[in-house]
Amino acid sequence: MFSINDFIPSTYLNSIETGQFQWSAPSNIALVKYWGKKGQQIPANPSVSFTLNNCKTITKLAFAKKDISTALNVTDSGFSFDLLFEGKPKEDFKPKIQKFFERIEVYLPFLKEYHFTIDTQNTFPHSSGIASSASGMAALAMNLMSLEKALRPEMTEDYFYQKASFLARLGSGSACRSVKGEVVVWGHQANITGSTDLYGVEYPHVIHDNFKDFQDTILLVDKGEKQVSSTLGHDLMHGHPFAEQRFAQAHENLDKLKVIFENGNVDEFIKVVESEALTLHAMMMTSMPYFILMKPNTLQIINAIWKFRSETQIPVCFTLDAGSNVHVLYPYAVKEKVLQFIQDELVGYCQNGQYICDQIGIGAMLL
Repeated sequence: MFSINDFIPSTYLNSIETGQFQWSAPSNIALVKYWGKKGQQIPANPSVSFTLNNCKTITKLAFAKKDISTALNVTDSGFSFDLLFEGKPKEDFKPKIQKFFERIEVYLPFLKEYHFTIDTQNTFPHSSGIASSASGMAALAMNLMSLEKALRPEMTEDYFYQKASFLARLGSGSACRSVKGEVVVWGHQANITGSTDLYGVEYPHVIHDNFKDFQDTILLVDKGEKQVSSTLGHDLMHGHPFAEQRFAQAHENLDKLKVIFENGNVDEFIKVVESEALTLHAMMMTSMPYFILMKPNTLQIINAIWKFRSETQIPVCFTLDAGSNVHVLYPYAVKEKVLQFIQDELVGYCQNGQYICDQIGIGAMLL
């Protein structure tokens, strides 16, 4: 395990003037949710997620040592970067990158020496209601680590990936779960070897074959912007009347999942995962101020899934993130039947009939 100090480099042996890297990083869907954080992006409770495969961000990072000609793009803080989204300048993303650079500069002291052009795109529809901060920050962190590896070639692979996850976390908490692995744990949990609040780790224990080919069909209920951001939602856990019970519940559910992952009990998996999704939204409804991110169609879909599962005994369940879209989870073996059910009964609840078929993936990839 690495500590924060391990991620502060001393000197770089190599020098590099210019170049570029390109990485893709996927989104992820938490099974045990984290809601509430402290300090600099430290989770109030541990979480575990399935890494997705198709919903990802592809980011190209071009860099050149600064000279007079790039001085025009230097911000007041000394960082110099241009940001393109799908090939076009995206000014409203820049403050988030600026804040990210400020947080990570101590860990990547070369940041002010270069002018960066960050060119990013998503494989899923823009404003689809799928959070792109996790995949976006993970992809950017991978590119920055590739540059650091060029400056420090002796870096080990373990260090590379764990520092990338550590940096991604400082951009967006859940981004640390989008770096490496099919099932990723973030947050210290007594019974999970190597787990830490500082970065995500590949789930280190036995995973039954029942969970190795899970599918995630994402039903796009509402593609509009959420009325309450996740950042604000996390903050509302401070002083929340049920916060401590919730944090304890997350630890208990992670312990339950550890047993379930080992014995392959899909029915028990469904109970934990659906309960976690509803608890997340219960926390929103009972904070002060209170808010609801589910939409009427979210509830229609949930009820339809329960009815279908009860009538057919097909192991399909739902989870939610901090929004109204529904992630439908099921094993590959029942894919045809579930997709038929989605087309017959659930598409009508999706905005413009849109949904995305995804499955478990392995994490970020160098392109």
